[in-house]
Amino acid sequence: MGTPLPETASLDGDARRWKALVFIALAQLMVVLDATIVNIALPAAQTDLGISDGNKQWVITAYALAFGGLLLFGGRIADLWGRKQTFVTGLLGFAFASALGGAAQNEAMMFGARALQGLFGALLAPAALSLLAVMFTDAKERAKAFGIYGAIAGGGGAVGLILGGFLTEYLNWRWTFFVNIPFAIIAAAGAYFVIREPAGGRNRSPLDIPGVVLSTLGLVSLVYGFTRAESEGWSDPTTIGMFVASAVLLLAFVATEAKVKHPLLPLRVVADRNRGGVYASLGLAVISMFGLFLFLTYYLQIVKGFSPVKTGFAFLPMIAGMITGSTQIGARLMTRVPPRLLMGPGFLLAAFGMLILTQLQVDSSYAGLILPAQLLLGLGMGTAFMPAMSLATIGVEARDAGVASAMVNTSQQVGGAIGTALLNTIAASATTAYLVDHAGGSVNQQLLQAQAMVDGYTHAIWWAVGILAVSATIAFALINTGVPGSGPAAASGSTEGVEDEVPIPVIAH
Repeated sequence: MGTPLPETASLDGDARRWKALVFIALAQLMVVLDATIVNIALPAAQTDLGISDGNKQWVITAYALAFGGLLLFGGRIADLWGRKQTFVTGLLGFAFASALGGAAQNEAMMFGARALQGLFGALLAPAALSLLAVMFTDAKERAKAFGIYGAIAGGGGAVGLILGGFLTEYLNWRWTFFVNIPFAIIAAAGAYFVIREPAGGRNRSPLDIPGVVLSTLGLVSLVYGFTRAESEGWSDPTTIGMFVASAVLLLAFVATEAKVKHPLLPLRVVADRNRGGVYASLGLAVISMFGLFLFLTYYLQIVKGFSPVKTGFAFLPMIAGMITGSTQIGARLMTRVPPRLLMGPGFLLAAFGMLILTQLQVDSSYAGLILPAQLLLGLGMGTAFMPAMSLATIGVEARDAGVASAMVNTSQQVGGAIGTALLNTIAASATTAYLVDHAGGSVNQQLLQAQAMVDGYTHAIWWAVGILAVSATIAFALINTGVPGSGPAAASGSTEGVEDEVPIPVIAH
């Protein structure tokens, strides 16, 4: 174990960890903000840069493909280079790509900037989460740290709607890119001076090139397949081809990882019952969350006539619920009850909030229906996400922390792509069917269109309720680990088969 550190050094190290958390959380906020802030700015940017309707999706898709496709590679780079170096590189690269996007003069420059943002985001996101995993190993400290991180991860998207609305409405769409630059520079400078990564946690094995190629192409095919399904339909030959290619490539990736000496994704990371349950339940929950942001944004702006800024503020109750659920419920109970008893009920509470939204009408009251639904959704998701984020990396060997963190981000990214495509398709089909069924009536056409849109939203939200119920079932059925840090096996380094305790990662100091 080595010579114990003097008390002053220990206290200094403790203070450094919490300072580091501020900069890690700031970086996470920037990445999550970017996911929604660009959506608000897209119409203005499209007009300014002369991007065609057929190409506008690439502003979102270029980022999603690079980010989703390179996450596992980014996680492995964090284990190889060191998480601090990868984190700072990702931040500075993200700042450069954001400056490029804000200064874009044509669609090619914009698409290139978005792809670069995705690439550096794929370095940044797993490095941030794995830094938390290796820096906070005490159960109570870990609960508090992941509570803050979970609240930001969950609520940042809604903050992006507010900030995006303000910047687009009162300044210019370019500021939705430029705003990332101070975030990134402050976080990078703070991380460089404050973060002290524990020694002995790097994985210096040679890079698994076949694994990198197969996983990247497989994930890019999967994300693009869902993105294309949204715009071209599920029966489109290219869409089907992407899904087939993705299945072949990812199966080849798994076969390769089982045979190579130094795999990109050691199968021990995903084979663990508890981590597998976290990846599956989180990915499904994100499908529902993307549906909510998508349909509620359209409902408030198009049906209710809210401005972008007012729409952003309308999401504040959900942010409040997420922060409360994550820091006051999840973080406080995480060291007292097993994770499944936070995740399962959390997803069910979110499902109940979503269930309320199935009652949406054209003239629904914000205070009477949308506000309570958002509060329940936020509380439920905040309570569930916090232990999920922690459990996804707990018990992982330090050398695998980066790639385990990347799997969390990958499940969320793929879940987001599926959620957008699947729920949008369901909503569009239901809207069309409603218009066909009510054609020729005496109802005002503008009102009929609004009613059809709302009917489409509620059909898709019903699916989201069901998906959240499946998330809760997976959490109850697969996650069987006990209270973090309790019992003698707390430092065993594996969660497999442990019923009464969650092990804390073993890290050489």
